[in-house]
Amino acid sequence: MHLNNYQNMDVNLLLSIVNMKLRNSQIDLDELCCEYDINKDVLVARLAEINVLYHKKHNQFSFHTYAFA
Repeated sequence: MHLNNYQNMDVNLLLSIVNMKLRNSQIDLDELCCEYDINKDVLVARLAEINVLYHKKHNQFSFHTYAFA
């Protein structure tokens, strides 16, 4: 899956793709945004729409209610 339509993509699908790319490519959020020419602030805001936050320690987005400590 490509991320070129991340601004209009279903946010649940976006979450899945982003976490998969972070995990499989073993890159962090900044590198992912650079590699795919993504505006980090827009991406984070899109995922925040469903109460999802990025956790640098675990290098993934997860739901705020189940966030890592």
